Amino acid sequence: MHATDKDNRRAASAAENVDAEEVAKFEALAGHWWDRDGDFKPLHDINPLRLDFIDARAGLAGKRVLDVGCGGGILSESMAHRGAEVTGIDLGQAPLDAARRHAEESAVSVSYRHVAVEALAEEQPGEFDVVTCMEMLEHVPDPASVIAACSRLVRPGGRVFFSTLNRTHKARALAIFGAEYVLGMLPRGTHDYAKFIRPSEMAAWCRHSRLDVGEQTGLTYNPLTRHYRLTPYDVSVNYMMACQKRGEE
Repeated sequence: MHATDKDNRRAASAAENVDAEEVAKFEALAGHWWDRDGDFKPLHDINPLRLDFIDARAGLAGKRVLDVGCGGGILSESMAHRGAEVTGIDLGQAPLDAARRHAEESAVSVSYRHVAVEALAEEQPGEFDVVTCMEMLEHVPDPASVIAACSRLVRPGGRVFFSTLNRTHKARALAIFGAEYVLGMLPRGTHDYAKFIRPSEMAAWCRHSRLDVGEQTGLTYNPLTRHYRLTPYDVSVNYMMACQKRGEE
């Protein structure tokens, strides 16, 4: 059996933690992943901030890195350019196809697989130095399951990074009403407020999965300057959380 067939079977086995409508949304937009002025412009704009945050804490060069929910490969490619050995996984086949095409065009080496994170955790436990999971947890039915799988995949002492949206009225106003309906920065329907995650919830899931939370930082957008910046004192909308896997007890 070919590796892709095995991956498809493993992905199907983890179907209980897949929202088919969410996957379909990103499948439909797959052709726009690398249009820097298109539907994924915000991801391109925030990527340097995310990349520097991760690299400063994990030291990407020479590390084995897993990018969970990699989509079209924006973060995966940039981590590979920093010298990491990167594997990107996603349950959307069309975004993965776009990621592979762009990596080939850019002459950068990234391994992309169509496999669920829970299935990969059974196959490769503790085999990664760094795991990233950016803007993905708010799109799955059971984010705690994803966090647990990320923990199983990273080695003891390894680093895990998450980013998502806080479940606050401010986040609903800015990330949904403002970004999707007023400014048109994202396609309408990209986010569901009920799936936003409070930092306290994420931190509890991390601790339960043997991940110690090191720090968290917010990501804010100024509509006048059209610039993003990291703001450790404001996690009320977008935020990132840096964790470290505990050693074996």
